[in-house]
Amino acid sequence: MLDAELAAAGRRRGTEMPRVLDVGGGSGVWAVPLAVAGCLVTVVEPSPNALATLHRRAADAGVPHLVTAVQGDTDALLDLVREGEADLVLGHGLLEVVDDAENALAALAAAAAPGGAVSVLVANRFAAVLHRAVAGKLVDARRLLDDDAGQLAGTRDPLRRRFDVAGLESLVVTAGLEVELLQGHGVVSDLVPGSVLESSVGAADALAELELAAATRSPLRDVAARLHVLARRPG
Repeated sequence: MLDAELAAAGRRRGTEMPRVLDVGGGSGVWAVPLAVAGCLVTVVEPSPNALATLHRRAADAGVPHLVTAVQGDTDALLDLVREGEADLVLGHGLLEVVDDAENALAALAAAAAPGGAVSVLVANRFAAVLHRAVAGKLVDARRLLDDDAGQLAGTRDPLRRRFDVAGLESLVVTAGLEVELLQGHGVVSDLVPGSVLESSVGAADALAELELAAATRSPLRDVAARLHVLARRPG
């Protein structure tokens, strides 16, 4: 899906490389493979330690010239990068931890070029409820279910919020983006024990096919571990 988006961006740019902005990109889990694939990638990340790891990863992969690291916070994004320049903007694991998710998503949208895409990956509130219930943490499961933000307030919950399908879609539309795809990520793959994959020939391929088929089908999509939106800036 992102490969297709970047291929289209490459065709639009002709001889120029597609430009990707990875906001909160950490140590380059997404950025370095994208650079290896032939993209110019800018990573905005507040942690100097994560950026140091990013530099090492890019160097080890032979693409340090294709990765630009910028230390800074999402709330100052448009002071750090040019508005309307990126063919693809990534906000993966970002909206759960920022102070203001609405403002953060608006900044991601503004950083995308007209016609460019924004990819958002977030933790799913209902998946968190189910996982805690299955683990026997029934009080925490109920608290997550009742909390509008899907947060375990008063605990060491690392996330400020979790999302459901309706809330995420509304947030994306409010940012002025057009939703093209809203799917689950980790619908069934996180539930299958590794021993099953190791003991059965073809199980990995079968799981991949099942995951792909379930990703867009409600209600399976709605309880995936993460929710993924690919949206477009009009223009």
